[in-house]
Amino acid sequence: MPTEHEVIPGTDVYGPGTYIDKHFIPVPEDARRVFELLAKATPGFTEDPRVLDSVSFEGSLEPIISGPIKAPVVAAALHAMCGVVANEILEQAHGEKEHERRVTINTDHAALWLGSVFAVKINGSSASDILLAGGLPALFKRDFEHGAFGNPLRLRTTALYPTKKPDVWYQLHGSLNADPVLASIGVAPDTKCTREEAYDLIREHVQKFTAEELDMMNVKNGFCGSTCYTPAAWRETLMGKRLEKHPLVNYTRESYAIPTPPTPRPAGLTDKRPLAGIKVVELVRIIAGPVIGSTLAAFGADVIRVNCSRLPDINALQLALNAGIRTIDLDLTNDEDLARLHELVQDADVFIGGFRPGALARKGLSLHNMLEMAGKRGKGIVYVEENCYGPDGPFYDRPGWQQIGDAASGSSYVTGRALGHTDGTCVLPPLPISDMVTGLIGALGALMAIRDRATLGGSYHVLSSLVAADTISLTPEVGLYSPEVVKKNADTFQWDPMGPAQFVIELLLVMMKGWQAVYPEYFAENSPFMAKFEDSHWGAMEVVKPVVRLGDEAATPHWVSPPVPHCYHDRNISWL
Repeated sequence: MPTEHEVIPGTDVYGPGTYIDKHFIPVPEDARRVFELLAKATPGFTEDPRVLDSVSFEGSLEPIISGPIKAPVVAAALHAMCGVVANEILEQAHGEKEHERRVTINTDHAALWLGSVFAVKINGSSASDILLAGGLPALFKRDFEHGAFGNPLRLRTTALYPTKKPDVWYQLHGSLNADPVLASIGVAPDTKCTREEAYDLIREHVQKFTAEELDMMNVKNGFCGSTCYTPAAWRETLMGKRLEKHPLVNYTRESYAIPTPPTPRPAGLTDKRPLAGIKVVELVRIIAGPVIGSTLAAFGADVIRVNCSRLPDINALQLALNAGIRTIDLDLTNDEDLARLHELVQDADVFIGGFRPGALARKGLSLHNMLEMAGKRGKGIVYVEENCYGPDGPFYDRPGWQQIGDAASGSSYVTGRALGHTDGTCVLPPLPISDMVTGLIGALGALMAIRDRATLGGSYHVLSSLVAADTISLTPEVGLYSPEVVKKNADTFQWDPMGPAQFVIELLLVMMKGWQAVYPEYFAENSPFMAKFEDSHWGAMEVVKPVVRLGDEAATPHWVSPPVPHCYHDRNISWL
């Protein structure tokens, strides 16, 4: 019989507003519980017990990532929901087939997927080894970072720092353009120093300000940044209260738009994956947005990712997040390139935007622009947005990144407490959880909208946010692992030290080292979790497979093409 889930307040352990599991529940069983919890809380998701029972979870009983946050459990549940909706789309097209209704999720696979941006092998060498040997820049003919991490000060601008009030920490963020941020706090960007000296120098200057002063400075200048809240303190903010009113999987039919007829899945396709025939235009950067597109591509969609080579990005992310898609270079400040983008969108079923609210509206790519276009062409569109803070509220239009979501939600505070800090010291969670989960939620919303469009017609709006993706794991309904479970995990994996100075990739290296030591088979030649491509742009490649397994192997998500660099294809490519 399943273990009943009970929690106790974790105020003295992980901080105000935290809840600790009273009894440990094995990870696959817990994933099943959270799957049913999220299914019930998601408007438009099936309530059919027969369908819910078609889902099964497997994997190690113990957690395999550091800390008390159950991110792999939540990710596994969301992947399962994607699988259920994918089966519904297949049933719409082919009729009900009992043996194809199954969905299987491995929770270890879901954990590795959270680190998939760096769980890559190229010609037999891991991305970690390539990075540590200094060989990563040689993989890229074009430098998309534009010097964003060109010196230790720029790298350490994105880190967690104590403020004038010592027990209140702040997430500073360079946003791939650190020099103005450094100048705003009084640090000369060209100061020569080591990484350790850089962190100390920036900390010295940050501590001259309160968190409120830093917030006001960042708002004034349009910079990113966030006070590191406890979970309780975040819930008490007006923004936290507004976000709490929205469902995690936030998709709506835009009933006020010009009516458009149902759009069923095209008939006669040889590709059996659920989204075969669906066309997706993606205008995104970094991780969360690309995860939406690469997930939809695994389910069969034709995804064209529009990059702009003049905008900075993180080079290493191309190695995994561009799997299964095509990438082109368009400069939206150029009228001809903007017209080309509008031409692609004219035929698209899904548009994914990952820029600050309002930025796309200035280019004629707002939700209302798209609804008008869909009405004129007589076919609805699914408009997907990902942002930091959610659909509305006082922070709605503020810029944000993964680290901002972690700081605002309380995740960084909880992680710091779990590492033994009791003075307010905050540390990023060990994986880019908010980015990856935000992308997964966006993909799930898109799947549900595509399903509904096939029978109801119309256009749909999907919105996923970084803070919401973090907050779900801090609710009492999900719960946190006890210190005993966290210690047992640390004893097993012998994680290297983690601290407030570390950047996302540095923490990913810690996770990869522990995984490779304890579960080398997960990265070995015949790993069940890795997809192989023999002839990629970089040679032989291995990347983490899509997590969802369906009963019909031909329909199970997979990528038909390897990752490619940004801006790789001709701008005049046509839809497949």
